[in-house]
Amino acid sequence: MNLGSKRAQVLDIIHILGKKGYKAYIVGGAVRDYLLNRPPGDADILTDAPAAVIKALFAQTRQVGKTFPVCLVNGVEVASCRAGKNSDSFPAADLGLRDFTINSMAWDLVSGTLIDPFNGKKDLTEKIIRFTRDPGERILEDPLRMVRACRFAGQLDGSLSGETLAAILMYAPLISEKVAGERIQMEVIKAMAMEKPSRFFLSLRATGLLARILPCLDRCAVLDGGPHHGETVFEHSLMVGDALPANRPIFRLAGFVHDAGKFDAARIKDGQLTFAGHETHVDAIRTDLEALRFSTRDQAHMLALVRAHMRPLTEKTTPKAVRRLLAMLDSYGLSFRDFLRMRIADKKGNLAKQPYTLSDIRIRLAKILREVSGRTALNINDLDISGTDIMDLLQMAPGPEVGRIKERLFERVLEDPSLNTRQLLEQLLKQGV
Repeated sequence: MNLGSKRAQVLDIIHILGKKGYKAYIVGGAVRDYLLNRPPGDADILTDAPAAVIKALFAQTRQVGKTFPVCLVNGVEVASCRAGKNSDSFPAADLGLRDFTINSMAWDLVSGTLIDPFNGKKDLTEKIIRFTRDPGERILEDPLRMVRACRFAGQLDGSLSGETLAAILMYAPLISEKVAGERIQMEVIKAMAMEKPSRFFLSLRATGLLARILPCLDRCAVLDGGPHHGETVFEHSLMVGDALPANRPIFRLAGFVHDAGKFDAARIKDGQLTFAGHETHVDAIRTDLEALRFSTRDQAHMLALVRAHMRPLTEKTTPKAVRRLLAMLDSYGLSFRDFLRMRIADKKGNLAKQPYTLSDIRIRLAKILREVSGRTALNINDLDISGTDIMDLLQMAPGPEVGRIKERLFERVLEDPSLNTRQLLEQLLKQGV
């Protein structure tokens, strides 16, 4: 069994515990990954040795478990049995206290055998997520397990068992009543690393959890995409999020909520559904991100992506309009590369239109690079004149008017970048710009 980078430490711990007469098994994610032929995650150990014995046997040890004894030994989690010391019940009784059957297996490194009292291997093969033993008990122990069930279903491209789905539908209100937003956020972030996080969101919606975690997105499931789309707003959002990079979780999540403002912006005009200005309707998105305890920085980044995603950039866009686009992106703290990535994903998620071709992308990128390479002033601080210079030249006292003058100069420079020299800017000031 491949134990990854901690193989030596894991084998050493199991060997020492065995010499002292204790049993020790590999459990959890490492066993699941092994059976899926995936690179192993952390290799956790389950043993019948009490925590006090573990701390006595290993020098580099600290206890980290809150609800049950878990020791961190040289970076490896070693859990003591919780279900009693009867040799006939260990490790099965302890495995019965784990969340899902696919996580309730143990690997005996000594004999090279799998211990699978709850048919977790079968469920893994059939891609079924099933709570171990009583679903209600597992949920009440930690309601976050309902979200984890959806994440595993998405990760495996599988489904929830009938009893698991029924239990989550029953206990769904607990996710907002009993679970801290930070913990839910961690599950959402983990889901962003999937090949298709849309599967996670679909599972959340089927269980009633999405309405409690991201209601701004859930409400879009029944919202028609309008005359320019061939899918609902929810379906579009899922396709856009899937099309964004898995190694950028915050950016990718922004893709999933980028059109959530359409619900608030929806209007009927001239007999057609329209969402004019939907990118400015971010209050519901912000409320959900705050509830999930995203940092102020991450919230600002996601909302900036939402606000910017509708800015047009076509083969007919003028250099002046490109400069204004770049200035806007700079004010939002966004890179033009992320803007383009979002635009490309947005087009890809529209079933009524063709996605951008490579040629389309190159044309748009060339327009941007032409202005960037020309050292265009992207924000007011790029002006070749300062507020102090303006006050000295015009014999002004500090105040808001200085800022307004700089803004007018910046507007002129956006119109004509060649004006951004100290000499020409001073001439504009003398002319009363």
